[in-house]
Amino acid sequence: PEVRSEQARGDAFVPPKLHHINIVSREVDELQTFYRDVLRMDSMPISMFARTPATSTTGTDVPIRFTTDGHMQMHLATRDLGIAFRNEMSINPIERGHIAFRTDDIEAFKRHLEAHGVPYSDYGTRFSKDWHQIFFLDPEGTVVEMHSVVS
Repeated sequence: PEVRSEQARGDAFVPPKLHHINIVSREVDELQTFYRDVLRMDSMPISMFARTPATSTTGTDVPIRFTTDGHMQMHLATRDLGIAFRNEMSINPIERGHIAFRTDDIEAFKRHLEAHGVPYSDYGTRFSKDWHQIFFLDPEGTVVEMHSVVS
C-alpha cells in the first residue's frame, strides 16, 4: 500500500533508500561472527567496497567487515576516534556508528540540507572510491550518512 503522504508524493525530491547500518567495535571479527552465525547474515567480501587509500590526513584504514541480509548491509568498523580531526571535519562517522542512505543526486541532497539549515561534513570519496559521502546529525545526535555512487 502507498504509505507516503499527499505532500510527500507531490514533492519532486525523491526520498533516499536505506543502504546500511554501521556499527563500531573494538573486535570487528567477533561482531561479524555474531551477525553471520546468530542472525544468519551473509558475509560480504571486502573487495565489494573499494576503499580509498588512507594517508596521514585523509581516510582511514581501520579493519572493517561487511554482512548482508540480501537487501540491507551491515558495515562493521573498528572505532577510530581521530578520523574527524585528521580529515578536518566536525562529524566522526566511526566513533559511535551511523545509519546510511543512498541518493541518486548528492548535490541536490546537500542543497536540501542547506535549505533546512542542517550542517554536514562532506567527506567526498575519502573512504570509498565509488561513493561520495556526507554525514550529518539528526535532532537526537544520531550520525546519518547520505551517499551517492560516483560514476
